[in-house]
Amino acid sequence: MTQQGRQVAGPQTSGMPMLGLGTWENTDPEACANAVETALETGYRHVDTAQVYGNEEHVGRGIERADVPREAVFLATKVWIDRLDADGVVDSTRASLAKLGVESVDLLYVHWPCRTYDPEETLEAFDDLYEQGLADRVAVSNFRPEQVDEAVDVADAPVFANQVEVHPFLPQRELVDHCRERGVEVVAYSPLARGAVFENETLTGIAEDHGASAAQVSLAWLRERGITTIPKATSAAHVEDNWRSLDLDLSDEAFARIDAIGERSRRVDPDWAPWN
Repeated sequence: MTQQGRQVAGPQTSGMPMLGLGTWENTDPEACANAVETALETGYRHVDTAQVYGNEEHVGRGIERADVPREAVFLATKVWIDRLDADGVVDSTRASLAKLGVESVDLLYVHWPCRTYDPEETLEAFDDLYEQGLADRVAVSNFRPEQVDEAVDVADAPVFANQVEVHPFLPQRELVDHCRERGVEVVAYSPLARGAVFENETLTGIAEDHGASAAQVSLAWLRERGITTIPKATSAAHVEDNWRSLDLDLSDEAFARIDAIGERSRRVDPDWAPWN
């Protein structure tokens, strides 16, 4: 470790590829399927979706069309907050599998710890799906440290990951360190801060110095912290640009400059989020 939070990280962690394709807001049937197919043909092996995205069927079509075997794809989806009761978890997950056209998912998340979420009831249902082989791994999303602890203590299945917003303007160091201490991987959504990385002089300057894009710089910074990223991309150009972040090694000076960015802001901050 050469800088605070910097890790020696390979292309995947615990079987989960460290760069995936995010599909939030990609609801156009053909555009979504094309993005997934393009990503898999480019080399991606991790695809992330969710029930509330309304695109599981399109994601499944893209996986089917790609010249990549299903078993090579790490596929994740999430159970929405109004289906986290015991029956809702089971019924909605079976519906997700049908839409995706798969027998199981590699990772199944609790999308948010709110509304119908009850640690005992919800996680027992996730345990059941895990034991039935319908979810190879179970995970949580948008959980604070104390909620991660509770989930780890309550669930029989290992809690594999916590998917949260992380980017240079929201580094989440305390949460990342806490998850690491509990053996829980961190997956970063909105790793490009919904486009804000392209407007930051520090990131664009580092990108110019490294002959890269600001997106690649942000993704490489997260990867070098040992954090998996799932940037959304719809065009082939953006899919390929993000993929090239795997070839980018940041200098210690660049890593430190990103760490020193003073702006702190969330891009995803609903009133009912657990931190509000």
